[in-house]
Amino acid sequence: MRKIILLVFVILLAGCTTGELMSDIQPGMTKDEVTSVLGRPDGYQSRGEFEALKYSHRLVSGWAWDRADYFVILNANKVVEYGTGEVRVKDMSSNVLFLVPLK
Repeated sequence: MRKIILLVFVILLAGCTTGELMSDIQPGMTKDEVTSVLGRPDGYQSRGEFEALKYSHRLVSGWAWDRADYFVILNANKVVEYGTGEVRVKDMSSNVLFLVPLK
């Protein structure tokens, strides 16, 4: 019984790392520094000198409310924004990406 409880505990801890690691991201970090903290991104978007790295965070239960996507936006290889939300383009004629917080 103890082994089962320990196994469940380890699985739960492994499933909730992305959100906690986001607190280690700071403005001005390079893309290499971000990937060394968060690992390989689950998604990528590029527009001009802007890049958006997507990190999906899913807890073990698999329920929809256990899911959050985190984004890191870089300009000229430096972090300018990060967190949850949606990545948007300023307008169709620009190459500016920005993060719109979720409500």
